[in-house]
Amino acid sequence: MSAAATSIHPTAVIDPAAQLGAGVQVGPFCVIGAGVQLGDRCVLHNGVTLTGPSTIGPDNTFYPYAAVGGRSQDLKYEGEPTYLEIGQNNTFREFVTVNRGTAPGSKTAIGSGGNFLAYAHIAHDCIVGDGVIFSNNGTLAGHVTVGDHAILGGLSAVHQFCRIGRGAITGGCSKIVQDVPPFMIADGNPAAVRGVNTVGLSRRGFSDDQVRALKEAYKTIYRRDLNTAAAVAELKSQIATAPDDHPVRELAAFIESSERGIVR
Repeated sequence: MSAAATSIHPTAVIDPAAQLGAGVQVGPFCVIGAGVQLGDRCVLHNGVTLTGPSTIGPDNTFYPYAAVGGRSQDLKYEGEPTYLEIGQNNTFREFVTVNRGTAPGSKTAIGSGGNFLAYAHIAHDCIVGDGVIFSNNGTLAGHVTVGDHAILGGLSAVHQFCRIGRGAITGGCSKIVQDVPPFMIADGNPAAVRGVNTVGLSRRGFSDDQVRALKEAYKTIYRRDLNTAAAVAELKSQIATAPDDHPVRELAAFIESSERGIVR
């Protein structure tokens, strides 16, 4: 089968300084601004706005009224050149908003294979990994980091400079004001860690031994009367001879590097 030809609706407005890849589909009343580099086979449904400087990889789909690449909403922003980078094969549903960085030369970055549902918001200077899911109205403040395969529940809000670890999940309507460790479930307002994301781990192919180890790590952190430093030391002792890629080692390193503290 031959590749689809590029198709641009006559009502679309495309700046001459924008660059469109092969096989791009641009629907009615879309606007593509200067500095946008749009990869091959991207699809824009009606009313999408892309502004730059933004580099967007191939096979991304933008649903009606998504606004991606807009200037930072940070009040410190004074119009300096900042950037947005998006990987490939993401879906941005209706009214999703994504902002560029704030400081000169800074960027917001989104990986590949993400699914961002209606009204999700990714603010300035956020770093979002691969394979994430943002449910409806999932919202990131500035400078948030989200690990691969994390899930943000509907109407969840994440405070600036927080981190959501790899494979973590937040419940709907959660208020996240500290870091959510990898592989954990956080829920509530303010959020508390409720357990290990065993369903997500199973779907990602984690072994039974790895899941058991993470459950024991959860008990060490959240069910024993240990402060954070003591809990991390205990985790390290538990996996002293484990492989470098053992998930408990990743969990311990995440907690140890936290600047805002972890959700308890």
